[in-house]
Amino acid sequence: MDTWSLAAANLTSPPVLAFLLGLAATALKGDLRLPEPVYQLLSFYLLLGIGIKGGVALREAPAGDVLLPVLVTLALGIVIPLLAFVVLRFMTRLGPVDRGALAAHYGSTSLVTFTAAIVFLGAAGVSYEGFVTTLLAVLEVPAIVVGLMLAGRHAARSASWGESLQEILTSRSVLLLVGGLVLGFVTGTAGYAKVEPFFGGMFTGVLTLFLLEMGVIAARRLRDLPQAGFGLVAFAIAFPVVCGVMGIAGGLAAGLSTGGAAVLGVLAASASYIAAPAAVRLALPEANPGYYLTASLGITFPFNLIVGIPLYLAIAQALGG
Repeated sequence: MDTWSLAAANLTSPPVLAFLLGLAATALKGDLRLPEPVYQLLSFYLLLGIGIKGGVALREAPAGDVLLPVLVTLALGIVIPLLAFVVLRFMTRLGPVDRGALAAHYGSTSLVTFTAAIVFLGAAGVSYEGFVTTLLAVLEVPAIVVGLMLAGRHAARSASWGESLQEILTSRSVLLLVGGLVLGFVTGTAGYAKVEPFFGGMFTGVLTLFLLEMGVIAARRLRDLPQAGFGLVAFAIAFPVVCGVMGIAGGLAAGLSTGGAAVLGVLAASASYIAAPAAVRLALPEANPGYYLTASLGITFPFNLIVGIPLYLAIAQALGG
């Protein structure tokens, strides 16, 4: 499929249409918010389901096939926040604390963007390595630590590094994702077959409901665009594309398939709005959430969901031949 066909297929998929419905409903002052317990339940389902499927695939993959992609992913987790911190200095007037907070968000990952990407690849008939969930878990933590370190040199810290690291490692998203990986690895294919109707057959439907809620949340963040400023808006669109290309090139160099490289590109291009905000609120209370949440959730997330995912696949296909 060419780029336009991929983009059209993405725009007409139920999860993306649900996200757009959430945006439109909020613009029309409608109320489509899910009850908080339902939202939390959907989050648990997606995190644990992705982790279990990734753990099963990791058990089946030869160790030699996994090692190099993991090392490349670790490198991306260090390079991307460093690059974001420097680029933001030239594109915005933000101080070092806010730049460090943003670097933590853009170096880390978005589970929902990743989930939408694997659903999109499945619908497009593009195969990818099942252990890419491991790469998601690997990229989640180091980038947040690097971003906090960059900002910490200029911040009046109210929490110790130990507390900040504990906040990251014991966050709900990391525990469920890593716990799911362990469960899937231990239970293997035979064990997963018993829960596949729940974690497999219902997955796209649950993601559709979740993205309806995310559309409402993202629309509310778009109201903060004037506060963010043009430089930050430009960064939130252009920087993910650059990082996506880096992730794709690194994935292909590490031996990933075209689909696997596209997924790593999506991971590199995404910005966290779950784990990173929790860690930043604890370690950098003086950082302005109007900047880092508006950029990551209000701009980058919709861009990647609607435009970025098919774009990164098209780039991977072009680079991978």
